[in-house]
Amino acid sequence: MDNKKLLKKYIPMTETAFYILLALAEPRHGYGIIKHVEEISGGRLRLGSGTIYGTLGKMQKDDMITVFADVERKTVYEITDAGKYLMRAEMERLEELHANMLKYGGEFR
Repeated sequence: MDNKKLLKKYIPMTETAFYILLALAEPRHGYGIIKHVEEISGGRLRLGSGTIYGTLGKMQKDDMITVFADVERKTVYEITDAGKYLMRAEMERLEELHANMLKYGGEFR
């Protein structure tokens, strides 16, 4: 899938997709992703196995991630260049949201 189609399909990104790709800053298997996301979200986000493996399958089909290795019945995933491109785009979008929140969100605090 080309980058324009990826942007249209995934931006804005779901929190689940964002955290899965963020966890793949280094190769991880599914359970490792679940535990890492739980840790970095302070326990707020707990991904179920159905959610994570469904999302991983979709991301793999869209060439955002690839299988890095199969070790002891565990599939290890890594992010592709297309996935990194998508993460950069989403992070820029989130940075803009954050900056505007700080600048204009005072009356909501």
